[in-house]
Parts: sequence; C-alpha cells; structure tokens
Amino acid sequence: MNRFRTLVVDDAVFVRRAIAQILRPSEFEVVGEASNGKEAVQEYRRLQPDVVLMDIMMPEMNGIEAVRQIKQEHPDARIVMCSALGQEKVIIEALSAGALDFIVKPFLPDKVLATLRHVMRLSQKGGEHCDT
Repeated sequence: MNRFRTLVVDDAVFVRRAIAQILRPSEFEVVGEASNGKEAVQEYRRLQPDVVLMDIMMPEMNGIEAVRQIKQEHPDARIVMCSALGQEKVIIEALSAGALDFIVKPFLPDKVLATLRHVMRLSQKGGEHCDT
C-alpha cells in the first residue's frame, strides 16, 4: 500500500507520539516531527510531505505563521491544524492563512483519520477548504 508521508508538528511530545500511534496502522506514515513552527517550515522543505498535521499554539513560531510560510513556498501544501476547544478565532485565522481543515483537541483517532483522508481526497479533486 502506498502511504501518505505525514509531518506531525506539536510542542508536546506526548501529542506527537499519540498521533504517530493513531497513524501507524493506517495509510498515513509519519516521516518527520517538529516541535514548533520554525522547525515545521524547515522540515517541510526537507521532507516535502504529502500532508502536515500541525498545532496552532507553539513557541518560537506559531502554527498560523508556519502555514503562511509553507504555503508561500509550496502553494499546494496540505495542512491540517490542531487546536484546543474554544479557539475558534485562531482556527478561522489558520484557515485564512491556507490550512485546509482542523481537528479540535482532545481528538478521537477516527476523527484524525477521517479529516486527513478528507483533505487528501479534496486536494486530489482540486478543492479548497474542507468542511468536516
């Protein structure tokens, strides 16, 4: 099975590990991790992943600024944001910056996989923002 190369970005190691565990048996393969937006931009350049799952609130550079930088260099980048419940304003900002969808923490494994699959299907059809 061809697996989608996935970059996971979150400042909390336990969240990155949990996401990796969710993705392991699926068609998504974690090929890289980053703990802040600055690292995310560097890792995106290096790895050229199929999809990015990124937290919004992180040190050094937040996820929104990282989305802007990645999308500026790679307009076709597929990025899904993670945020805590009650952060609707920053979710809207992330979508405006170029993220395709979002997952609210704490997240369910099925929701993570469904959202990533939706983004991959949508982007293959040439769509824009998702609505999951």
